[in-house]
Amino acid sequence: MTTIELTPGTWTLDQAHTEVGFSVRHAGISKVRGQFTEADATLVVGESVDSSSVEATVKTASFDSNDNNRDAHVKGADFFDVEQFPHMTFKATQVQGTPENFRVSGDLTIKEATKPVTFDVEFGGVAVDPFGATRAGFSASTQISRKEFGMTWNAALEAGGVLVGDKVTITVDSAFVLPSN
Repeated sequence: MTTIELTPGTWTLDQAHTEVGFSVRHAGISKVRGQFTEADATLVVGESVDSSSVEATVKTASFDSNDNNRDAHVKGADFFDVEQFPHMTFKATQVQGTPENFRVSGDLTIKEATKPVTFDVEFGGVAVDPFGATRAGFSASTQISRKEFGMTWNAALEAGGVLVGDKVTITVDSAFVLPSN
């Protein structure tokens, strides 16, 4: 059992200092990147890495790829269908590793599909800010198949291949705050 250098307890996500990003291959030659601008999460830090957990919710309508036409399409029925499925969620089922580098496995739900995924996580450290709040930072990433989550829309390219790649890389750079007593 490895000791965590974080104060045990329930930490809350600092949305202002968090980014939930993505990248996906476009036309087989480049990548489209963007982010979800609204998320919420709770981190429960246990006495050890394996007794810790995290749950997160992301508002799908907050999808932003810096292109209004693409964003409207992705928010529609071909992809996220944000009217019917306003959130995607992640709930950890296992946390393993060292306090500095660990893996968080859990259930990711997008639309009607729930699939197991594993995030590789790097602990950025703990700091007390000028206002007295204790903060912890983390960077995490995973790769999913969008088809496994019911997002199968695509367009064939004249030269062969498809417009949107299947593999989506999800990156999370997050800050959590330990509420003061």
